[in-house]
Amino acid sequence: MKSMDWLKPGIRVKRWILLGALGVLMIAFGLVEWVQHKLYSIYYISFYVFLIAAGTFVLYLAVNQGMRSFIFLINKGYINVSLDSRKLENLIYEKRLLVKGPKIVVIGGGTGLSTMLRGLKHYTSNITAVVTVADDGGGSGDLRQDLGILPPGDIRNCILALADTEPLMEQLLQYRFKSGRLENQSFGNLFLAAMDGISSNFEEAVQKMSSVLAVTGKVLPVTLDNVILKAKLKNGVIVEGESKIPDSVYENKSPIDRVFLEPGNARPLREAVQAIKEADAIILGPGSLYTSVIPNLLVEDIAKAVQKTKAVKIYVANVMTQPGETDDFGVEDHIKAIIKHGGAEIIDYVVVNVGRISKQLEERYLEEHSKLVTIDEKEVEAMNVKIIEGDFVSTKNGLVRHDPEKLAAILIETIMDKKLLFDRKKIIEYFYLSERLKESRGK
Repeated sequence: MKSMDWLKPGIRVKRWILLGALGVLMIAFGLVEWVQHKLYSIYYISFYVFLIAAGTFVLYLAVNQGMRSFIFLINKGYINVSLDSRKLENLIYEKRLLVKGPKIVVIGGGTGLSTMLRGLKHYTSNITAVVTVADDGGGSGDLRQDLGILPPGDIRNCILALADTEPLMEQLLQYRFKSGRLENQSFGNLFLAAMDGISSNFEEAVQKMSSVLAVTGKVLPVTLDNVILKAKLKNGVIVEGESKIPDSVYENKSPIDRVFLEPGNARPLREAVQAIKEADAIILGPGSLYTSVIPNLLVEDIAKAVQKTKAVKIYVANVMTQPGETDDFGVEDHIKAIIKHGGAEIIDYVVVNVGRISKQLEERYLEEHSKLVTIDEKEVEAMNVKIIEGDFVSTKNGLVRHDPEKLAAILIETIMDKKLLFDRKKIIEYFYLSERLKESRGK
């Protein structure tokens, strides 16, 4: 910045410089008067002691807030601070800053969650993925029924998203058999099932698989209890089984009223609750609203822990509506459903896509009763939820998904500005993340 730029309004540095100068004057005046008039009464001495203490406080406040404003200007690019990327990377690995970075807990399941994790792991290794275990369809459902284990599919996807593996290994673990008794079964699911066979419980099996694949962070099932997801439709019909809910909505021509677990007192993994309590940020979604995100909040104490935590609470809204679950839902309807099942004060910010897709792709999705999720901003703000908008659309193999890099960048920036900026102990992590964001945007 040029010298004259510092005098422009809105820089938010001048006020703290002036306040600091005032603090110095108060301290100096108090000390001089106290030294020169030692014979004054106790009342005068008390006054000058108070003046010195007040000046010290004012100076501390000015320095503290001034540093925050200065860091803010650096992060926004008003002040050019160039860091040698190679030296920075060496410092990170030597000091293990990545491990001590922002503590992020992501809650959900399905493809959306694993997509987001692929982006987040480039900014911090301190990630805990809390994953739903209510799936009863596809290969996961078959293994659940045949072997009596918790469904491995969503957990497998999250492990692979956070793993540091060769492309061939990931291709192998995602491979699905095309014929025989193992038709449509994933090798990764079988791998996790085998781990469960040599472990004392499913949690240990997940930890062992994570260790083998050098996972960044942790992947945790939300509960070890064998839960069944049920839905009550608006016409009163009860649907049993996560995989049957969308079809039942169309068969009954009645939307979902609420979902619930059986048993209703499913116990959460203690490590998951502890991670939520210690987190810098909680991220809900993206993923199927009623079958991936909300089921986690129905497990005992999970929703309460999210409500009570001091972390920044962010909900990542889906890009497209989901047939049989969120037909014609706007962002505000998604939030209402989460609050209905998880309670108030469970979301601070919502990340909303405002990007568009091609007309051809939009028409194909409309044929499948799916469309871009819209937003009523006034209604969302009335629920005391702040909106963060951006273009996060990515298309792959004809499917609309969140762009993992763009989504991770906006999430990290939000966590930086709303949490890390106010924690002096994490100022180095703030600088590191700021540099990583600049590098990712420069690509």
